[in-house]
Amino acid sequence: MNGVIEYRIDRRSGVATYLQIVQQTKQALRLGLLEPGDRLPTAREVVEALAINPNTVLKAYRELEREGLVEGRRGLGTFVRRTLGDGRAADGALRTELAQWLARARRAGLEQDDITALFTSVLSESDSEPNQGDEQ
Repeated sequence: MNGVIEYRIDRRSGVATYLQIVQQTKQALRLGLLEPGDRLPTAREVVEALAINPNTVLKAYRELEREGLVEGRRGLGTFVRRTLGDGRAADGALRTELAQWLARARRAGLEQDDITALFTSVLSESDSEPNQGDEQ
């Protein structure tokens, strides 16, 4: 029980703040950064760190609770109930290769939005073509 998450809000993204919190929490669960039993930051901690409305944090935590990922314990906080994935994406060869690819993309002059668009495009294309990228 030592998972720590620090939320970062991109106010220019067009994505609702509460959804950014939900997405970042799910990402941490997929990567194994948060595990069952870990406590999420309190609403007060998130509000102080991000200067957002407490209701926004509570809405995000309610959504995560509705999905069965976390549970609120009165007076204690909000705790992870289950994870997503097995955490293998957090380390290993794939992460190293992706970091190297990212470095090449930045050297080629791509900015974060360009990289995101490129990655999303390739991901969408591979999702629409069965068995693409299933090399072993």
